[in-house]
Amino acid sequence: MTLPDGGARPVAPGRPAASSSALPRVVATDLDGTLLRSGGTVSERTRAALRAAEDAGVEVVFVTARPPRWLDQLADVVGGHGHVICLGGAAVWDLATASPLDVCGFTADEASALVTDLRAAVPGVALAFERVDGPTFDPGFRSTPDDDADVVAPVESTLVGPGPASGTGRRQPVGKILARDPGAPVEDAPATQPVLVADGQTTAQEGFFARVREAVGERAHLAYSGAAGLAELLAPAVTKDAALARWCARLGVDARDVWAFGDMPNDLPMLRWAGRSFAVANAHPDVLAAATDRTAANDDDGVAAVLLDALGVSAPGGASAP
Repeated sequence: MTLPDGGARPVAPGRPAASSSALPRVVATDLDGTLLRSGGTVSERTRAALRAAEDAGVEVVFVTARPPRWLDQLADVVGGHGHVICLGGAAVWDLATASPLDVCGFTADEASALVTDLRAAVPGVALAFERVDGPTFDPGFRSTPDDDADVVAPVESTLVGPGPASGTGRRQPVGKILARDPGAPVEDAPATQPVLVADGQTTAQEGFFARVREAVGERAHLAYSGAAGLAELLAPAVTKDAALARWCARLGVDARDVWAFGDMPNDLPMLRWAGRSFAVANAHPDVLAAATDRTAANDDDGVAAVLLDALGVSAPGGASAP
């Protein structure tokens, strides 16, 4: 199968040797399909593992394609504090203050040019912008209005003028551009909500992604998160591993002291960057091949199993971690 980002990449040489310490200094974990169970829930075992890791002085960083508006439930998981690399690496979000610590993405001119070229290359395409201060959806991006959308309008109309949640009077940079295949069914679920991973891409979907790639060239890259008929565009320098590297540099932590967990191809750069990487059992074949280690599936609390074992802590109820 050809992936929207052009295919599987070989494992990059020069992976940093993992620290000989029994514990990492930073744990970076993807959310959907990795830390969270299939229903989007967090088990008590996983909560206990995250608390134990933080009590041991390990910085836990959540890394996700989700926008900030889908992060509220994490505050309860980590006791109201913690950091999230979100929007596929476009922002670092502080859960305690519900505010961005770092934001990067497309400038207004870059986003405008991409929108123009996408509309020309894919007639009828529906677009959306994700920013840390709120989303914008083309009319028709969904079959019914999105309840938490602050703007439903042609996305390019929001590239000038003030933003409703911006303290500076201007909108934040566009962290992610989403393009919906006009030939794909429009789901009645909030746009960019965690989705079920498609078992495979159809020929039509591959054709859609090819047209998008041709239209954007090297001005953006496609992140594959598993949503059928939905192309997710990020600025060239925006990746999970780049954001994680910046955050770890801020903490004075080397890659060799980082453990990373993931399940999908958009996690691969992060997994290759970290000193030690874990693929959950339900991960994409490319992720299983690239990770240094494997753990149980997300529905079997694979992340928690690794952390509890490393910490020598029993799971809730007194049962030992497998």
